[in-house]
Amino acid sequence: SLVGSEMCIRDSYMVLCKDSPKSSQLRASTRPEHLNYLGSFKIRFAGPFMSDTTEEMIGSLIVLEASSLEEAKQFAANDPYNQAGLFESVEIKPFKQVIPGDS
Repeated sequence: SLVGSEMCIRDSYMVLCKDSPKSSQLRASTRPEHLNYLGSFKIRFAGPFMSDTTEEMIGSLIVLEASSLEEAKQFAANDPYNQAGLFESVEIKPFKQVIPGDS
C-alpha cells in the first residue's frame, strides 16, 4: 500500500476569538468543557489573552493543525465557548510558524 498517499497534509490555522463584554462568568463556567474539546485536536499552542489593565481573560488564541480552512472553521464553530455564545468575534487565518523553526 502507498502509505504516503493516505497521509493527510495538515496546515496550521490561527483561531482568534474575542469575548463578548462582561462574559467572565460564562468563560469560567464553560472552561472545563472547552479544554476537554481542545484535547481531541492537534493544538500547537493555545491560551487566553488578557485585558490591558486587569487580569481578566478577554479572548482566546488557538493555533491548530487542520487539513483545510473549512476544518478549522468547523473546529471553531463547535468549540463549547462558541456554542455557549462567549465570543463576540472569531477570526480564522492560515498560520505559518517561522520562529522557532523545525529542529
